[in-house]
Amino acid sequence: MIQARPFFDRLSALADPIRSRLLLLLDRHELTVGELCSALQLPQSTVSRHLKTLADEGWVIARAEGTSRRYAMPGAALDPGARRLWHLVREQVGTTPSARHDLSRVEQLLLERRSTSQAFFSSRAGQWDKVRVELYGSRADLTPFAALLDPDWIVADLGCGTGQTTAALAPFVGRVIAVDESSAMLAAARRRLGDREQVEVRSGRLEDLPIDDAELDAAILSLVLQIGADPDAVCAEAARTSRPGGRLLVVDMVPHEREEYRSTMGHLWLGFDPAQLTAWLERAGFGDVRIVPLPPDPQAKGPGLFTARALRRNSDLMA
Repeated sequence: MIQARPFFDRLSALADPIRSRLLLLLDRHELTVGELCSALQLPQSTVSRHLKTLADEGWVIARAEGTSRRYAMPGAALDPGARRLWHLVREQVGTTPSARHDLSRVEQLLLERRSTSQAFFSSRAGQWDKVRVELYGSRADLTPFAALLDPDWIVADLGCGTGQTTAALAPFVGRVIAVDESSAMLAAARRRLGDREQVEVRSGRLEDLPIDDAELDAAILSLVLQIGADPDAVCAEAARTSRPGGRLLVVDMVPHEREEYRSTMGHLWLGFDPAQLTAWLERAGFGDVRIVPLPPDPQAKGPGLFTARALRRNSDLMA
């Protein structure tokens, strides 16, 4: 058992939220500094500094593995007082959005670690992903799925930005209506999209779309709800412009604590609770709402994402 340390020394080491988040991960897994950096989305210098403090106070131990070092909590080797203190802290920190996102990212990292291990024993299969990306690009596994859309559909890319989604959809559907309020974004979209016949670029607000009633077979709101003052009105406009049975796809952020996004990117909403989004969609006239968290990308710096799908109800079924 690790020698008991003064209570306030123990308490001081846990007082920093980053150190508590580190311990939440190390309580479950043995991880390298690089993996901790990816999971917490922090630079190596910050993670290393906090690990040293935790190690000095006996909260973490390390072992060498080749040129790397793996860190973990001592577990049963902690003295009883430290274990009781940690259980109290874990109950509080473990329920925060940041901690849940950390755990989600580290699970994805561990999946990739296991994939790497399996690749060692089946080199041919392991090399195929790399070869496929080199030959066909990193989006070759997802872009072809757009062919599942009906080729006669009219689809709206609402809040189209620079037109990346519009460009991906255009070859597979009858027409894409790209809408954005920003003149700079629309100019970039027009440069990207050129003079494609099946694309219309329109200027307009999401709360007052320049689209006729029931004109759309499908609509997409990708990473735009968080900048809108009234998501309820945006959902209502998406419903107005969709035909009965039309589909709405929403991609946006899960609830998070990145307050700086308000000032740096003008976000008015720090992610969306599934219950709140479902209420907006159903009030607007959509049904069959399905919300699914997207797998985290360990290389991504932002919060986790979800996708929501909903179907426009017939008018006589609307509340």
